[in-house]
Amino acid sequence: MTAVRNSDLHSTALGLLQKRGVTVDDIIELVYFLQQDYYPKLTREECRMHIHEVLKKREVQNAIITGVQLDLLAEQGMLMEPLQQMVKADEGLYGVDEVIALSILNVYGSIGFTNYGYIDKIKPGILAKLNDKQSGKIHTFLDDIVGAIAASSASRLAHSQFHAD
Repeated sequence: MTAVRNSDLHSTALGLLQKRGVTVDDIIELVYFLQQDYYPKLTREECRMHIHEVLKKREVQNAIITGVQLDLLAEQGMLMEPLQQMVKADEGLYGVDEVIALSILNVYGSIGFTNYGYIDKIKPGILAKLNDKQSGKIHTFLDDIVGAIAASSASRLAHSQFHAD
C-alpha cells in the first residue's frame, strides 16, 4: 500500500478548513492577537507566513482531517452513543478534542501550550464563531484545532524572533 502524498494531505486539509468556514485570514487575526503586544512591528504577512509553515506539517494536516471528519459525522448523527452526545454537546470532560489539538502543539514547543490555553479560554475571533452552538454546526474538534494552529504559529513566530536577535 502506498502512502498518501503530502500535497494531497495539504490540499485536503486546507479545503476542509475552508469548507467549514475557517480562512487563513481568520487564523492570522488570532496569531496577531497573541503576539502583537510582544512584537510592535509585527505584520499580518509575517503571521501568514508562519501559519503556512505550520499547515505544511503532516501532523497538523492529519489533525485537521481527523477532527473535521469527526465533527461532520457528529452533525449527521453517525457516531455511536454515548460518543454522539458527548461530541454534539462538546462536553467539558470529554477532552479528546484537546488531545488532538495537543498533537499540533507538540510540534512547536511549550510556548504553544500557554498560547493555546489562553485563546481556548477567551475564544477570540473565529473561535467564538466556531463555538456558537446556535449555528447548527458541530465544531467540537475544529475549534481546538484552529486554536492550536494559531498557538503553534505564534510559537513559531516567537522562536523566529528570538533567533533573529
